[in-house]
Amino acid sequence: MAKKKEQANLIDALSEYKEEKNIDKNTTIKVLEDSLRNVLSKMFGSDDTFSVIINLEKKGDFEIWRTRRVVADGEVEDPVRQVALSEAQAVDPDIDLGEDFVDEVDFKSFGRRAVINLRQALSSKMLDLQKENFYHNFAGRVGELVTAEVYQVWKREALLVDDDGNEMLMPKSEQIPGDYFRKGETVRAVIERVENENGNPKVILSRISRRFLERLLEQNVPEIADGLITIKAVARIPGERAKIAVESYDDRIDPVGACVGVNGSRIRGIVRELRGENIDVTTYTTNTLLFIQRALSPARATAITLDEEGKQAEIYMRPDQVPLAIGKNAANLKLASLLTGYRIEVFRDGDAEEDIYLDEFSDEIDTWILGRFKENDYTTAKAVLRASREELLEKTDLEEETLDHVLSVLAAEFSEEELAEEPAEEGEEEEA
Repeated sequence: MAKKKEQANLIDALSEYKEEKNIDKNTTIKVLEDSLRNVLSKMFGSDDTFSVIINLEKKGDFEIWRTRRVVADGEVEDPVRQVALSEAQAVDPDIDLGEDFVDEVDFKSFGRRAVINLRQALSSKMLDLQKENFYHNFAGRVGELVTAEVYQVWKREALLVDDDGNEMLMPKSEQIPGDYFRKGETVRAVIERVENENGNPKVILSRISRRFLERLLEQNVPEIADGLITIKAVARIPGERAKIAVESYDDRIDPVGACVGVNGSRIRGIVRELRGENIDVTTYTTNTLLFIQRALSPARATAITLDEEGKQAEIYMRPDQVPLAIGKNAANLKLASLLTGYRIEVFRDGDAEEDIYLDEFSDEIDTWILGRFKENDYTTAKAVLRASREELLEKTDLEEETLDHVLSVLAAEFSEEELAEEPAEEGEEEEA
């Protein structure tokens, strides 16, 4: 009875640990078997002749059996692998020399200290498994939106617990300025990373990550969740402002309108979650010039010069547009750079007051024709008119008749004196 009681206690404790730490039955059995074999090896020098039978479904069903070869009395050289004939026949009278004798090892023979060591080894191994499972589980969930309850708040971080009892940390550096958490409060965040220093896994949450904004959009905009709209780029200054570029795979869906919602209904909830962070949504395009122009909204450029290799863009604007392009604390310019991946510099265009942006001619000139000019860095009327006809034909690949129509429409907006005011070519000198 003592033996069964000892076994039952060990099995019960192990089963409870398995359920609490969410470790599967097969792994638990393997851990127990390995631990028992380790004890047997220490006690007998080898575990080769032992068989371990474990059944977690039946409490107390835990047996250790040993197989030894029967030899004549007085000829036992290896007690681990051999047994005297008289000892074997005391259990099985029909057994004979050279046969295998199988008997059950009394659990109590391990001694109290051995049982204590076994318990400690099991606890240590199960804890390591639990940590390993915890790490691999959350490492595969990086970028996922989670909802957790605030358990403790410290100066530099907050401890949160999810519905499954998993503990997660949110450093102050990953919190939105203005975040103030109270114990018991429910908070949403994204799993930013999983650290595993010295075998102690830590789940780090973030509310300033761009992925947090992406997950909120997916949750609030069904078209994104269904794959009809794709988030192409996100730039954030947490708690202040954000810019998002979206693209629709269905021409019938306005990606910006779908994200914003009727009267801003969809975006409003996200803004509240982000502590009042203003969100600008724009339509993504592979046309770099147009994408940069949209990213700088609400400012409008008169000319854009690109260095695609160096990922730099020089933007020329009317003086009244420059403050809009830069924004408060340079936020608009910074976000536009982050969104497009280009280092953007803004310049005041001295001729901008007298120039006209090409988009303003969309009523008289087809959009695709204007696109040919903008693709080649001609973004204003004067920029087109200053170029030679041959150059324009070569770069835009337009028909001569189409180009002449464009030049006629653009030139009609300026007087001959305005068009004649051209800067002298480099190296050109007045004749004496």
